[in-house]
Amino acid sequence: MRPETLQPLFRSLHTIKGVGDKLAALLTRFFGAPEGQEAIVLDILMHMPSGVVDRRRQVGIGEAYLNQIVTLKLHIDRHQPPPQGKPHVPHRVFAHDETGDINLVFFRAQGGWVEKALPVGEERFVSGKIDFFNGEKQITHPDYIVEVEKFDSLPLVEPVYPLTNGLSSKALAKLVRQAVDTIPELPEWIGGSTVAQRKWPSFAQSMRMVHLPENPADDEIFAPARQRLAYDEYLAGQITLQLVRSSMVSVRGTSRIFTGEVTAKVSSLLPFTLTEGQNAALGEIMADLAAPERMSRLLQGDVGSGKTVVALMAMAAMAESGAQSALMAPTELLASQHFRTIKPICDAAGLGCALLTGKMPAAERRKILAGLADGSIHIAVGTHALFQSDIDFKDLGLTVVDEQHRFGVHQRLALSEKGRHTDLLVMTATPIPRTLVLTHFGDMDVSVLREKPKGRQPIDTAVMSINDYDRVVGRLVARLGEGAQAYWVCPLVEESETLEVVSAEDRFAELQKVFGDQVALVHGRMSAAAKQEVMNRFKANEIKLLVATTVIEVGVDVPNATIMIIEHSERFGLAQLHQLRGRVGRGSQRSACLLLYKDPLSETARARLETIKSTEDGFVIAERDLELRGQGDILGTRQSGMPGYRLAVPDVHRHLLEFAHDDAKALLQRNPALSGDEGEAARTLLYLFRKDLAIPLIRAG
Repeated sequence: MRPETLQPLFRSLHTIKGVGDKLAALLTRFFGAPEGQEAIVLDILMHMPSGVVDRRRQVGIGEAYLNQIVTLKLHIDRHQPPPQGKPHVPHRVFAHDETGDINLVFFRAQGGWVEKALPVGEERFVSGKIDFFNGEKQITHPDYIVEVEKFDSLPLVEPVYPLTNGLSSKALAKLVRQAVDTIPELPEWIGGSTVAQRKWPSFAQSMRMVHLPENPADDEIFAPARQRLAYDEYLAGQITLQLVRSSMVSVRGTSRIFTGEVTAKVSSLLPFTLTEGQNAALGEIMADLAAPERMSRLLQGDVGSGKTVVALMAMAAMAESGAQSALMAPTELLASQHFRTIKPICDAAGLGCALLTGKMPAAERRKILAGLADGSIHIAVGTHALFQSDIDFKDLGLTVVDEQHRFGVHQRLALSEKGRHTDLLVMTATPIPRTLVLTHFGDMDVSVLREKPKGRQPIDTAVMSINDYDRVVGRLVARLGEGAQAYWVCPLVEESETLEVVSAEDRFAELQKVFGDQVALVHGRMSAAAKQEVMNRFKANEIKLLVATTVIEVGVDVPNATIMIIEHSERFGLAQLHQLRGRVGRGSQRSACLLLYKDPLSETARARLETIKSTEDGFVIAERDLELRGQGDILGTRQSGMPGYRLAVPDVHRHLLEFAHDDAKALLQRNPALSGDEGEAARTLLYLFRKDLAIPLIRAG
């Protein structure tokens, strides 16, 4: 149960004075409250300012300069409303102090409110930006007009927030003040020495300094208050991941014993020797499998670094120890491709290997299910359909998941339930920068494959304008005539399924005029069978040119395809461009990638294309990607519900993530049950950052 002290922060915004149904609904949408829930007081607190307006400059009119924001104490002299029937003429108010004169200007000011706010003969404080008109100083639509005795209500340092249509900064500021006042006394979850050393205020003080700053410096993104809040958010995430890890690893695994026979056989059947990196990763995996704890490992490797082979060797070792393995891919296309790659080797090594998809005939499916239940099938390949309730393995020892980023913490937990003591190996072809590994996979050990297998050819990358279309097609005619095969990729146009196809289809229609039946089309709206049929024909070299959307981004392997043309390359992210380019350069021929762009190019797009042109190292590209577009997109956050940050700004607060990771680890080693005062404080932190998912994982005792 959530601690009673936190209840005020979890109240619906409806309970705040001045929030009606309409505003509550607007804020619920704006803050992205979970389905079926309303926005709460905590949402307001977690909404960080993007900047600050400093109104502390209180001078005389004579010392107020152009474009400065000032707060003036004015004597109101007279009003000059617009003439009848001329509403476009502004209402002017003339005022003075001892140092000079000024005009206050209001457009379309109906209803006499200006006269009420600025009565002739009285004094008012007015705050706004100075500009000039006809040589005279003026403030157009002052931000604040305050009676002299109510000067304290004028915010001299005012945070500026991101807003949405229908939400004014004044209305939001009012809500923020009320929200800050409801923060209860909370236990401190950061160690006293750390707080003292970093000179950090408490959580409540930090929130007050950020939302009601007395000094613009309080609101700087690297100020102590913001650093403290960023660290809190990171710490909540890292404690959650450590709890996930302990819940997965704590269920005792099985110490596997290997004979070395099957792995030696598989190794001898490979057409190449393993690279140093592959051997090192395999060594780490084997050590994990032999240990009594369950393995939870991320295998990171760039496009074409040979992850599948490492996984195959691990699955072969599993079979030696008498257990089964499951290899799970995100799509049927990829699952069947993995199957085709490993099936001949499994057959020759005497390993039972089967492909299980959702669309297979019932009789075939029954046969495979029987093989899984009696243990004669050692390796099952498929999509997440492998984990449906009617599928029983005799002894599932290892689950290998391909293409991590569609596979978050929830899925890792669900998966570990299926095989009671299953080891987990997750492969990703997205090189992930260290910061993101900690953020999303802090619960996993990591192996990295940095080198490419021997014999992989470098890829020549060039950038060209789409205006050179005719030249590109002419060159393509010549290359295909020499026996090459090529991909032509078109982007998603907007985020719309219907449009996506149109753009690929339009290009296909154009290219058909030149290449006739040598060109084919594949896109996301085709059935799996239709896609597979086109891919098989392309693989068999019956088709020379494949026009595609990004469905070919991951895992498609056609060694004879040596040319990759990416149209509208300015619309793709760096990781995507890198993935797409990795579809070529897989055979013995030298390959080329051509990035076609349409003018005008934004600075960011130009930087992206430059990066891709200059390096093939996925890890360098991933770091650059993080700089260029922030962390959410790299892992496909949009489709996978990965945690985005509200208080931490990864670029600025990156260094705090390492601290949070180490501190969370130390906390759970010291106090795995999160008991006593220290544990209670940590639980409070988890509730504050809505990591309730983790609370049931806390081990009793």
